Amino acid sequence: MKDKKFIALGFTTTIVASALFLSSSLFAKSDHTLSQQIGEKRLNALAKYTKVIQTVEQYYVDDQNISDIVDKSLEGLLSNLDAHSSFMNKKKYKDMKIQTEGEFGGLGITVGMRDGALTVIAPIEGTPADKAGMKSEDIILKINDKSTLNMTIDEAVAIMRGKPKTKINLTIVRKKEPKPLTIEIIRDIIKIDSVYTKKIEDSDILYIRVTSFDKKVTDDVRKALVKNRGKMKGLILDLRNNPGGLLNQAVGLTDLFVEEGIIVSQKGRLERENQVYNASKNGTFTDIPLVVLINGGSASASEIVSGALQDHKRAVLVGKKSFGKGSVQVILPIGQEEALRITVARYYLPNGRTIQAKGVVPDIEVFPGEVIVEENDFSIKESDLKKHLEGQLEKLDGKKKVDTKKSDDKKSKKLITKADILKDIQLKTAIDTIKVLTITNGFH
Repeated sequence: MKDKKFIALGFTTTIVASALFLSSSLFAKSDHTLSQQIGEKRLNALAKYTKVIQTVEQYYVDDQNISDIVDKSLEGLLSNLDAHSSFMNKKKYKDMKIQTEGEFGGLGITVGMRDGALTVIAPIEGTPADKAGMKSEDIILKINDKSTLNMTIDEAVAIMRGKPKTKINLTIVRKKEPKPLTIEIIRDIIKIDSVYTKKIEDSDILYIRVTSFDKKVTDDVRKALVKNRGKMKGLILDLRNNPGGLLNQAVGLTDLFVEEGIIVSQKGRLERENQVYNASKNGTFTDIPLVVLINGGSASASEIVSGALQDHKRAVLVGKKSFGKGSVQVILPIGQEEALRITVARYYLPNGRTIQAKGVVPDIEVFPGEVIVEENDFSIKESDLKKHLEGQLEKLDGKKKVDTKKSDDKKSKKLITKADILKDIQLKTAIDTIKVLTITNGFH
């Protein structure tokens, strides 16, 4: 019996061993077959691509240079991936370098693709486009006489950029306007001050406007906070019409108000594109009530700052939903004169939500516009009675006293007056929210 058991056990072991060997062989063969199939698919796809190029070169009505055909095919490939990826030929690559490394004549607007239409993300404050009246969410139909239909962002930017003091006409569609508008803009050298600091009249509220995220934003805002620490009861951070900029500045600005936790993370297919940016306790301003203003022109870095502060419950967001640009692009050179701009990752806010195509929704939604004020010329209080009567006597005498004292504060660029506030209901709401936070949270 023992011999039989041994034989049976040995037989079974042999079968299992043989099965494992066979299975291993099958898996190895399967892996090889799969790899072979993938290789064949790649070869077939590349063969099809080559055949199409040869067919176009041979049969197209107009003579086509092979290099032009390849460039056009690459442009089509990249533009069909997403609105921000593109192929840059020699001229476009050179223009991109001029834009990022030197001065250039332009309009001062940031554009993006929304539902296939060339859309203004935001005009940059103080630039020709801003002065001409361009607005966030304007849809550009024509640049001069050229339609923007099927035009890439790079093509549009290349046309809009040009010599300073030259004219350009943009035909736009704007919400609530019955027909398209034509706006003439004079190109100029684009120089931007990214941070503006002001005080709200008759209050201890500091107002900081950030127009774009250049390399000095975090330092400039920190200096303003240090200078006014102990003098302010609240801070309004205005990121409306801010199209974004440098990621490290968005992280740095958020870090001024958050002590710990994730500020933003980015995730891509490649391991090296996966990054997590955390807050630190050093130099954090946690004792200031904070309200952030956003709108449809707030994009990219602006959305990172506002979304992170919202997730950390560090700020109240007021305004309209942001643009929704939450992807990461890098420039990958191809040789010395050409390059690809390609999306490699997406941004994610601290709670894991994505910005891309979704945007950041404010805590308090407020449409832009003026504050509605009911004026009543016949409403007189006891304290105003004497002045009122004096005024009426002046009218009867045909004389009017002239107050020679000028209000320097009201003319100062460092002060937001009551008149300014009445023109901006979103700002008025932010101020009221600061006052509520001061009372409910016990800030002094």
